[in-house]
Amino acid sequence: MDGVNIWQNFLNQINDKVSSLSFNTWFNSLKLLAINDEEIILADPGKAIKDQLTIYYKELIDETLLELTGKTYKLIFKDENTYVPPERTNVNNNSVINNVEIDKKRIDNYKTNLNPKYTFDNFVVGEANRYAFSSSLAVAQNPGKLYNPLFIYGKSGLGKTHLMHAIGNYITANSDLKVLYTDADTFMNEFVKMTRDTGDKDQNLSYIELFKSKYRDIDVLMIDEIQFLGSATATQQEFTNTFNSLYYNDKQIIICSDRSVNDLKMFEDRLRTRFNWGLKAIINVPEYDLKVKIIKNKIKEVDESLDLSDEIIDFIASNCGSDVRNLEGSVRRLQAYAAIMNIKLYDLQTAIEALDEYANGRGTFTDNSIGKIMNIVANYFNLSTDDLTGKRRSKEIANARMIAMYLCKLLTEETLERIGLEFGGRDHSTVIHACEKIGDDIKTNSELEKIISELKVKMSE
Repeated sequence: MDGVNIWQNFLNQINDKVSSLSFNTWFNSLKLLAINDEEIILADPGKAIKDQLTIYYKELIDETLLELTGKTYKLIFKDENTYVPPERTNVNNNSVINNVEIDKKRIDNYKTNLNPKYTFDNFVVGEANRYAFSSSLAVAQNPGKLYNPLFIYGKSGLGKTHLMHAIGNYITANSDLKVLYTDADTFMNEFVKMTRDTGDKDQNLSYIELFKSKYRDIDVLMIDEIQFLGSATATQQEFTNTFNSLYYNDKQIIICSDRSVNDLKMFEDRLRTRFNWGLKAIINVPEYDLKVKIIKNKIKEVDESLDLSDEIIDFIASNCGSDVRNLEGSVRRLQAYAAIMNIKLYDLQTAIEALDEYANGRGTFTDNSIGKIMNIVANYFNLSTDDLTGKRRSKEIANARMIAMYLCKLLTEETLERIGLEFGGRDHSTVIHACEKIGDDIKTNSELEKIISELKVKMSE
């Protein structure tokens, strides 16, 4: 799509979105001079119109261009009489998201760790995540040149990881750049392995070279869950060295966290300072309209034949939390319930019954504390809180302790370090192991899933 067509399609869409009076007053007289990869250059229409476009209509303009081309542009106004057009005014089609299709054969999952199902095209955009989406797309189109590092943050389950994979998939589909996605826990474990003395000097050197090659001989590094490096001082130092090596060679760095840079209190100041060098993009809790869009999108992904009324979708959006995974879980629950109960068409009451667990789920536990969760879990298993915080490691106590840690991470805003401290001064890596163990087991163990559900209900009473 060349520049002229983009501009004409833009005007057609704006005409549909605003009143005739507004369109004729502010848009109809605009004259296009040129379009490049970053700017739309217009003949100067005068201060009044410029102010309206750049202040009052900026959001609408950005939204419309994003829908049309998959990217945002900066409006530039030039004197038509003195403006000298560039040699090329067409937009590079490779930068238009709607023309991008992930070439799965080019994505080496072993090397990149990317999940090809996560793209910009299937990321549902709303007010809560629009800035993060636009920033991520801009980085994908200009890796290492625009916003470096890109620091994406927000609560768990809002789409941060989706955006990271979308960036990586876009870059691998449109360039030969080498991309690596990993998480902080993997980085830390590999660093520990690298520093472990095997007694064989050559083998130790080999580990070091492999580690440095993996994380530095690349063009784009994406680190998820960076907050897990909070108490790992030595690993932070190595990550700083890796960061410096990539940054000063114009390689793109993308970091994800469940908290802002200022809230990463356990990090060294020099590392937090580096996180502030680029762009910070927050993903907020989705507003009602965005949740509705997400639910409708999940219905298409899960089962298009699942016929849910607007009334049922409204119930899910209003009562089943804000976590995208929880909203998807609600849709999958309705699909499974319909199959088991042979339901052809849901009514609202039946949907409410089917979603009882989700409607009383994560969103209702904002008043939980670590102490409250420990008491409820201990009572459930006929134990004492001293058993959970003590040194005894019987199978029964160890299992209850891991469940309690998992619920603390899931239902409170406390850090891993604080959770570990409350459970008898245990290291944050112990908490990570517990959360991962229970999180994995619950997927295949229906009895464990039932226990977790019953504990959630007790916490809501």
